Parts: sequence; structure tokens; C-alpha cells
Amino acid sequence: MDPFDAGAGGILRQPKAVWATAGASVVAFMGIGLVDPILPSIAQGLDASASQVSLLFTSYFLITALAMLVTGFVSSRIGGRRTLLLGLALVVVFAGLAGTSDTVGQLVGYRAGWGLGNALFVSTALAVIVGAAAGGSAAAILLYESALGLGMACGPLVGALLGDASWRYPFFGTAFLMAIGFLCITAFLKEQPKPARRTSLPDPVRALGHGGLASAAVSAFFYNYTFFTVLAFTPFVLNMTPYRSGAVFFAWGVLLAVFSVLVAPRMQKRFGSLKVLGGSLVLLAADVLVLGYGNHTAAVVCTILSGAFIGVNNTVYTELALGVSDAPRPVASAGYNFVRWFAAAAAPYFAPKIEEWTDVHIPFVVAAVTAVLGAVVVLVRRRSLTYEAEELQPRHATEDGVTVFAN
Repeated sequence: MDPFDAGAGGILRQPKAVWATAGASVVAFMGIGLVDPILPSIAQGLDASASQVSLLFTSYFLITALAMLVTGFVSSRIGGRRTLLLGLALVVVFAGLAGTSDTVGQLVGYRAGWGLGNALFVSTALAVIVGAAAGGSAAAILLYESALGLGMACGPLVGALLGDASWRYPFFGTAFLMAIGFLCITAFLKEQPKPARRTSLPDPVRALGHGGLASAAVSAFFYNYTFFTVLAFTPFVLNMTPYRSGAVFFAWGVLLAVFSVLVAPRMQKRFGSLKVLGGSLVLLAADVLVLGYGNHTAAVVCTILSGAFIGVNNTVYTELALGVSDAPRPVASAGYNFVRWFAAAAAPYFAPKIEEWTDVHIPFVVAAVTAVLGAVVVLVRRRSLTYEAEELQPRHATEDGVTVFAN
């Protein structure tokens, strides 16, 4: 069945509950890149350095990583609907408070609370969408990944449009949109059945004892350092107005979405997941080197182009995390995301610090090295990362599994 078919069960013919959850997912993923084009404005408005402002990403993703250990524990006990609403409520509160910050310390703290809410929401949203969808999981999964890509693309653009007036407005805007999402889910989404087996707190860590999952997580850790060097540090290097920076990262997000949803599965089918992943990581390393050492035009082009490689990598890593382990998929996904999000927390902090210690080029050299290290792990551990699903059609997720920003 064509998931784009407008007939029953197609992506355009889903219940209101699915659309409500997908719409809130768009806003949730917008929150990741929302601050990107306004980082220099925040630094100026709060009289903060680049390394201080980059802690907005560090606090957000550090809490997100730690929350991966508890989201399954929570959702398996209170249910998917209540977990979504709890996450949305936390985002509304902390995003709104972030807009009132008078110091960078306050903003970083509120951003951490926002990260907790976002982790609870996005770690549950896919399972809820699949459970409430009509006509099977294919259209629901495509809708979720489309929401992910749309959110990643629109976040920088919305941040630029609102942030041009004041760096505070994007935070208030996010709180307002998430409040609408809260009301829609309250009105349209019924409680989903709870899983037969409750997830315990140590389960995700135990799952990492599997060599294949541990290898995928370590490789993804190195890759995510590169990814978030581009996302969090590049705006300072480009040194553009919020509008122009937002336009650059909007184009970046469009490429990320297209290559994640449309291109990567076709490449996997033709060449195999591990070859695609290794090649894409090496190309990403070359791209960030040119970004760091080229002129301003080259930096803009390479920033946008990196979205293509990041989109491919996100999809393939998701396939590996969900397919390589013998643990239940929600548990394996939680363990995998717990490891890789630590790199998302580390890169925004260390990239500007490395610039302060050396020069503006070296953070991109480090990012290129980490991308290559990710490829080396794939090469060395290829037997552990080979799984029976490699010969099947690529899948982005399953009815009983969730992944967070798979990209």
C-alpha cells in the first residue's frame, strides 16, 4: 500500500489523535534548532560568551540523555497519553520561563527543564502515533518522520522570524504552540494500552551489554559530536543576522528531512546499511573540514550540505539501534539514545572552548576526526553490526519501538 494514498489508512487519512500528536511532534523537534539563529543575539542580550550560550544545548541534551533511562519506566506505568501530557506541560512551563530569563544561568537551567519535558514527549510520541493510526504502521511512521524533518527545518526559521524582534519571543512562541498541542492531545487522544511488561530503570543499561548495540551507540556518540558541532557552533562562525542564519539552517533542515525520509532507505536497499553509513560519515568529515577552512560562501554551502549526510546517518543509525539488539526495541532504543545524547551535550560546550584555546578552525578538525572515528567503529565492528534485518526492507521503527530524534 502506498502510504501517501489518500484512501483509508493513508498518511492523509488518519484520526484526529494522530494529527494532534504529529503536530505537537513538529513543535517538539522545532525546539532543538529553535535557538540556533539567535545564539549570537542571546549572547549579546545577556552579555554572555559563546561558550556560555552554548550551554543552552549542553543542559538540554544532558538532561535528555539522562531522561532516556526513565522515560520507559514512566510510560509503562502511567500510559502513553499521560506521559505525552506530562512532557508537554513541562515544555510549556520551562519554555515560558526561559523567555523571562535575566541571566544566562537562568536560561540554561530552564532549558534543562525543557529538555526533560521534550524527552518524555518525543520518546513516547512514535509509539502513540503508531498505536492510534489507521491502516498499519507504515503511514504512521512516515508521518512521524515527516514531523521530525519539518520540525528540524522550521525550528531555525521560526527562531529567526521571532528572534529578529527579541531573542525572548521564540521561547514564548514555543510555550504557546506546545500549550495548543497539550489541548489538542487532551481533546482527541484516548489512553493507549499499557505494555504487558513494565520497564525497569536498569533495563536500558543492561541492553548495552549486547556488543552490536554497544557498537552502534559508540559510533553514534562520535557522530553526534560532529552533528552538534555543526548545529551549535556554526552560527557563531557564520556570524549572520537571525534572518540569514535561519534561512541557512532551514535549507539544512530541508535536506536533512529529504535525505532521511526519501533518500536513505533507497541507498540502504541498494548498497547496504553499513556501507552507506561508513561512506556518509567520511563525506561528513570532509564537509566539516571545508566548512572550517573555507571562505564564508563555502561555510554556508557546507553547512547546508551537511544536512544531507546527517539525514542519511540519522536514518541508518536508527535502523541499527532498533535491529541489532535482542532486547525489546523500546529498551534498546533507550540505551542507545542514553549514550549518543551525551555527545550532543558535549559538543556545544567543547567546540567554543576549543576555539578559545586554539583558533576557529580546530573545532571543525575535531568534528571531522570524530566523524571518522564513527566510521572506524562501523568498520571494525561490522560483524557485530550485521543483523538479519540487513537483508530485508529498511524499517524506521516498529509498532512496539520508539526512537528519539532519529535522526
